[in-house]
Amino acid sequence: MKIGLAMFCTDYAIPPTELAVALEERGFDSLWLPEHSHIPLSRESAWPQGGELPKKYFDVMDPFVVLGAAAAVTTTLKIATGICLVPQRDAIQTAKQIATVDQISNGRFLFGIGAGWNEDEMANHGVAFKTRHKAMREKVEAMRMIWTESKPEYHGDMVDFGPMMTWPKPIQKSPPVYVGGEFPYGARRALAYGDGWLPHAKRPTYTLLEKMPEFREMEKAAGRTIPISAFGAEHDPDCWNAYTDAGVERIILSIDSDPADVVLPKLDAWAKRF
Repeated sequence: MKIGLAMFCTDYAIPPTELAVALEERGFDSLWLPEHSHIPLSRESAWPQGGELPKKYFDVMDPFVVLGAAAAVTTTLKIATGICLVPQRDAIQTAKQIATVDQISNGRFLFGIGAGWNEDEMANHGVAFKTRHKAMREKVEAMRMIWTESKPEYHGDMVDFGPMMTWPKPIQKSPPVYVGGEFPYGARRALAYGDGWLPHAKRPTYTLLEKMPEFREMEKAAGRTIPISAFGAEHDPDCWNAYTDAGVERIILSIDSDPADVVLPKLDAWAKRF
């Protein structure tokens, strides 16, 4: 079982470079970073988990800048977005950022993506909420062309550009794309064009483990299997074996944006159970 960690990096949390080194030293597999460019004060979009939106959503650092710093101080730790809000990003610029981070990390980048929930935030980026899933797929397809072709071009309904030249290319020919989203729709998107699925371990009406038999049937229908990274898994190590038994590749433990004196003892306790 691979075990990763996710945190909103902020200026009041453990410094991300210190966190990355601590994770690698303790045998964690990966570091996953979320993003929000901003949170509009209109607040017309309800937070999916309910209640008031936590302060860390307003304060989170840019994931690609942080991942570059984390890559520079580690050698084996996978560095990942969890999740990157692809619909509200420029495909060409994001492709270059990913290729750059993959170069700096010597091929350790994992591209966790999602369509997002904050309609207000997307609108500020000129993105229509209703077509965000289509935009995400086209942008991923376009980025893959940029990473793998010497003179890429892409012509879709939402992304369109003629032949270009852009380097560097990633160390990995095409960094693996872990598509986030709930069951069954997120799973369908992951099977349609992802290299992996990045679902939440727990949702208000079900758990991932409950849905695994149905997901395996979806894999059979799609004619392919993909790895799963379960986001927000239980902090209790006694619960982890159930994911291994279900064939889940990785669990990701999500922690609060706390300082080092709070975070490091948690990492020590978990590492004793690996």
